[in-house]
Amino acid sequence: MEHFLQGCQAAVQNKPEALDFHVVLGNEACDLDSMVSAMALAYYLTKTSSSKNLVYIPVLNIQREDFPLRTESTYFLKQNGIPKEHLTFRDEIDLQTLYESGHLVLTLVDHNVLPRGDSYLEDVVAEVIDHRHLERTPSLNCKVTSELVGSCTTLVAEKIIRGAPEILDLRLASLLRDTIVLDCINMAPAAGKVTPKDTEYVTSLESMFPSLPPRGAVFDSLQKAKFDVSGLTIDQMLRKDLKVLISRDINLAISALYMTLEDFMEMENLESDLRLFCQRNRYNVLVSMAITFTSDNEPVRQIAVYSQREELRRVVCKALEQATSPPLDLSSISCSPCHNTTTYRQGNTAASRKKVLPILKDFLRKRDLEAPLSMQSLENPEKSNDHSGFRERTTDENLDGGELFGDCGEQPEGQDGCAGDDVRSKRFIGSYRTQLDDGLEDERSFPPTPMNSLVEGCPLDRGLPKFTAEAILERFSHITGVDAESQSGNEKK
Repeated sequence: MEHFLQGCQAAVQNKPEALDFHVVLGNEACDLDSMVSAMALAYYLTKTSSSKNLVYIPVLNIQREDFPLRTESTYFLKQNGIPKEHLTFRDEIDLQTLYESGHLVLTLVDHNVLPRGDSYLEDVVAEVIDHRHLERTPSLNCKVTSELVGSCTTLVAEKIIRGAPEILDLRLASLLRDTIVLDCINMAPAAGKVTPKDTEYVTSLESMFPSLPPRGAVFDSLQKAKFDVSGLTIDQMLRKDLKVLISRDINLAISALYMTLEDFMEMENLESDLRLFCQRNRYNVLVSMAITFTSDNEPVRQIAVYSQREELRRVVCKALEQATSPPLDLSSISCSPCHNTTTYRQGNTAASRKKVLPILKDFLRKRDLEAPLSMQSLENPEKSNDHSGFRERTTDENLDGGELFGDCGEQPEGQDGCAGDDVRSKRFIGSYRTQLDDGLEDERSFPPTPMNSLVEGCPLDRGLPKFTAEAILERFSHITGVDAESQSGNEKK
């Protein structure tokens, strides 16, 4: 694998005119599933291709400078002896030039629709492998593999085991098996992510390579790495798991912190770094949601609201304090040395960021309706009363008029085993990607929230599902009714 990645990097750097590039492109979240799917599939295609003029390149769909934010991925590569220097990132390959010269073919893994900025590449997409609901328009020129399994890597493992099992070695098997285990929450059925196909290929890899380490140990180490922010700067911590809401006069960033606010507030140069972070990204409000765990694996949630503008900080705090759906049960805590920051302990620990986002979106909508932004501030952004260095977005700053006055929105975007696996998994359950209503999306370069980001909530937050005889009968009655309606409709036709 290491030699293969080095060869890919050399091809990208040298760009021989005689070569065509078949790029296997992961998604913009660039989580472990996306990264391993791209690497493993490109390796498989290279080993099984007979073409001498075609090079398969796995591309991680983020800038290299953002890769340290994916701490579980950097840890995983190191554990498997793969130097990150041998990877190819999106800012290191010119897809547009390759496309315009007719030397580009694309395969998409772990996503099935190109983002708006890459839509011009659609006609060279030859294959898609994904485990989400299919959103792309069917095409005779594009082969699609789409199954709602727990991990996209499962579908890549299936392709390799069925097509060329001889290329598997312990390292590749580890990349595949361990990624599936992480995505499927240690294969715990109670988490609701693992499917029979995930289990089938994890079991197959383990039977082929009995020396693979225990699943539980792998899962624990990867989850620990995911929440390890010890090597990150303040800027990187804030960008690691970030979403943005945009209204007419507020750019509001919501960042997840995997440490206590007390520890975060003690970091060196915090106030100046917060100010620079907001100025650089043109945020005038920053909401940081901290999550940690007690020794009993109970979540502890805290919230910090930062803004150089006291009026904005005050109204955002008021919206959070007075929230009723759900109530956050906030109580003030004194842990901030920054006079521009208000900090809280969140009593309602079940209210994840997924539930706080609608509160803030509703606040921004109401604010826009009650006090529309004056056109003068749009036409003369330098006269804004904003003292934070934030300047209002105008129509010539990558936003058209419809977006500028649009609704506020969020950036898209984080069976076997012992009984103890469910308990072990509870602390680190991942959530499904939030499907949000239409609105203005901020498509900047920070990585979207990965699908298994704990900050979005936990599939086991409400405990295990309860089954009763009545519930089972009701479910079967519903299925029978649907089948009957379907059969009746077919007979009428």
